[in-house]
Amino acid sequence: MPNKQLVVSAQFAFKLFAELTKSNIEQNVFVSPTSVALALALAYNGARGETARAIARALELGEIGLDALNHANAALIESLRALDPHVVLAIANSLWAQQDISFAPGFLKSSQEFYRAEIATLDFGNASAVATINAWVARNTAGKIEKMIDQIDRSAVLFLINAIYFKGRWTKPFDPRRSREMPFMLSGGRQKQQPMMAQTGKFDYYTIPGFQAISLPYGAGRVSMYIFLPEQRSSLRAFRRELSHKSWDAWLRHFRPSEGTIMLPRFKLAYEATLNDALKALGMGIAFDPQRADFGGMIADGKPSANIDEVKHKTFVEVNEEGTEAAAVTSIGMVRTTMAPQRSFSMIVDRPFFCAIRDNQTGALLFMGAIIDPEY
Repeated sequence: MPNKQLVVSAQFAFKLFAELTKSNIEQNVFVSPTSVALALALAYNGARGETARAIARALELGEIGLDALNHANAALIESLRALDPHVVLAIANSLWAQQDISFAPGFLKSSQEFYRAEIATLDFGNASAVATINAWVARNTAGKIEKMIDQIDRSAVLFLINAIYFKGRWTKPFDPRRSREMPFMLSGGRQKQQPMMAQTGKFDYYTIPGFQAISLPYGAGRVSMYIFLPEQRSSLRAFRRELSHKSWDAWLRHFRPSEGTIMLPRFKLAYEATLNDALKALGMGIAFDPQRADFGGMIADGKPSANIDEVKHKTFVEVNEEGTEAAAVTSIGMVRTTMAPQRSFSMIVDRPFFCAIRDNQTGALLFMGAIIDPEY
């Protein structure tokens, strides 16, 4: 069973996803809640007062204190790094400061001890600083995300960056000889031809009026991709209205082994978003406010004072017959203050769907997405 901290993180994951899909109803959305939560946890370690309380509320931490959160995240990172011989999952954290900035000792200690963060100071006024940070991003995502920082503002004092890279082989790979082009229904009744993979066998499966769902495991089965396909008479928008951490937990309890056929599009896409508005909607507005933000525990002597300027998130995912490759980077820029039937089923994923990559041992949601147009 997932521990309390990870259940709380699932609350944050679904709330963040709901905020991002509100304004992207007809567009692909693919995020890594784990990456965002770990980056925010780094910032939380340097926040004080009402700013810290606001970040805690956004992350849905409840009664969990900072020390308990840090230990839980350290345990999560260790657990995820030892997933499965057939699954690669790399998690990296880094802190990049303007060269004249000194970190507060406690913040430095917790960042290194619990998050294994790489610490560096750079001359942000030198063009090489952008290249140095982007080289770290590319190195820690196997080159799938090559650039996170376009330029550095003259008021920037600090970047907190989390990177996650995932590559997993299906437990039962799809036979490429069964793949073929098929129509995929887009919004507004439009269609496109899409490469579709097919497989028949026994899968963990669940269906109720409104959707079908299937779990496709990687490697030894600790990590799976969950696909939720709304009925033709329903829609992904209607499904998203029902999606929450409570419904997610309830649905997962009802997956049962069933014989059937799955047809799934082969797809590859990149996604990028600025998370400022979504995080403000979750109650973190004070952290962005130059007049009110308090990150006094991050920089030595609290000088200069700082606030969050931008939280940027980039992801990449490719799903094919062999498995899945995905990457995510979250960057926080700080600036100076100025029940299923057992009969055979057929599941043809030929219209917009929801997917999530989940660690079944800890319950961590590594990635989740609304796939409107499965590009390839």
